[in-house]
Amino acid sequence: MKPQALIFDVFGTLVDWRTSVDTHVTAAFASHGEDVDGAAFADAWRARYQPAMEEIRAGRRDYTALDDLHRENLIEVLGSQGHHGIFEPDEIIQLARCWEELDPWPNTVRCLQTLKITHIIAPCSNGSIALMTRLAKYGRLPWDCILGADIARNYKPHASVYHAACHALRLEPEAVMMVACHNSDLAAAKASGLQTGFFPRPTEHGPDQTKDLAPEGDWTLSAESLEALTGMLME
Repeated sequence: MKPQALIFDVFGTLVDWRTSVDTHVTAAFASHGEDVDGAAFADAWRARYQPAMEEIRAGRRDYTALDDLHRENLIEVLGSQGHHGIFEPDEIIQLARCWEELDPWPNTVRCLQTLKITHIIAPCSNGSIALMTRLAKYGRLPWDCILGADIARNYKPHASVYHAACHALRLEPEAVMMVACHNSDLAAAKASGLQTGFFPRPTEHGPDQTKDLAPEGDWTLSAESLEALTGMLME
């Protein structure tokens, strides 16, 4: 069965979060006359991403939008790295919103525009509706709608997130394909009954990336690039 809808992971799969966050963080510190390793800071910030969401997936905390988790995690990283008092509270809020201004990978918009001709396309991200909407405006991502964590009130890879996206589109899971550069995301989507599409982003985590360089499961489609996957889906 050809999928009627394609739902996409966003951070890493469609946008270069690491380089973009590095740029924002470096500029923010420079505005205070401070130097920082922006890439290392981005990695440390991102390292708190899954643990923060796990508190919600495990039921130890009520659903909290990723916007708020990003801000909390930013404060923790600043403290752990000894950057106390550099930024005013409003500056921290603004810096936390840098996740709304992540540059798409060079082939992202072109491929999404092509796929939109024949498929429903939407993000299925852990980003909130607000975050995904502003990111789409910034990067010109041509979504048909916004799906993901906010409508499920939970975070991937919890099955409820994939099921909520299918339910919102009034499609059975087998008519929907989850597209991601992360094998773990696809494993959860497959277990939830969705079709799966993989392609790698070999520099998502920098030049020394060691994971998600190849498909690690029996995915519906696997390709060497987003362009190649787009070609398969348009056949």
